[in-house]
Amino acid sequence: MTQSQAPGAEPNQWSGLGHLERDLILTDEDFAQIRQLIYQRAGIVLAEHKREMVYSRLAKRLRHHGLTRFSDYLARLSRQPEAREWEAFTNALTTNLTAFFREMHHFPLLAEHIRKASGPVKVWSAAASTGEEPYSLAMTLLENLGARASEARVVATDIDTEALTRARAGVYPVEQVRKLEDERVRRFFQKGKGTHEGLARIRPEVSSLVEFLPMNLLAPQWPVKGPFDAIFCRNVMIYFDKETQARILQRFAPLLKPDGLLFAGHSENFSYISKVFRLRGQTVYTLA
Repeated sequence: MTQSQAPGAEPNQWSGLGHLERDLILTDEDFAQIRQLIYQRAGIVLAEHKREMVYSRLAKRLRHHGLTRFSDYLARLSRQPEAREWEAFTNALTTNLTAFFREMHHFPLLAEHIRKASGPVKVWSAAASTGEEPYSLAMTLLENLGARASEARVVATDIDTEALTRARAGVYPVEQVRKLEDERVRRFFQKGKGTHEGLARIRPEVSSLVEFLPMNLLAPQWPVKGPFDAIFCRNVMIYFDKETQARILQRFAPLLKPDGLLFAGHSENFSYISKVFRLRGQTVYTLA
């Protein structure tokens, strides 16, 4: 959910799982309860055809606890509403599909916007995943703000705590980084050597601009404070129902500066959900 993306953000990567030998018992009632729980905790509407994916991802948690029935695992969760296992349950059912400068057309718009901004620039990545988006935002700030970049900040939040741990480390396969322009690679990454061969690490001048925080968009209180020059919430909202989408958009509005920008994903359209925002360009919104 680039919040981390919900299951099914791209063509199904789990299509072959139906051929796995099932050694654990997942009943229709178990699957229905799992769908209800992930909706209640993360707002994710899990489709019927995601049963195989649910089996494969949660099976690791059952085996970790030495269980063979999903019903026993769910009963354990229900007995311990504050247990850390809820975090593992949620992490397992979110998908972190992202890339540096994904949906490239957004970044020139952001660059133009922040160059005109007065005061310290602040951007929120509301679905930070493993860090590629917030680091892309930080690079954009460094490329366009000059000396003002030292005062700029990127707040990066996600519901998936495991993804945030990887994001804070800022280490990525070289193959992933090579897709960027050579100048960006030289300026913003350190190439690994020895035991780190094949890896690249975000340079400190980039990571120092980013603050990572765990956050659930459905939580009654958010650990972020505006006003923001821009909010990136891309490829997440489509996995919420319209009521949840409208509620989140309503909460975004007071966190944006009056001329702030809200960036949505390529398959998301907020125009028919809320009157708080109006469409400015391709999946870019401003306050109405």
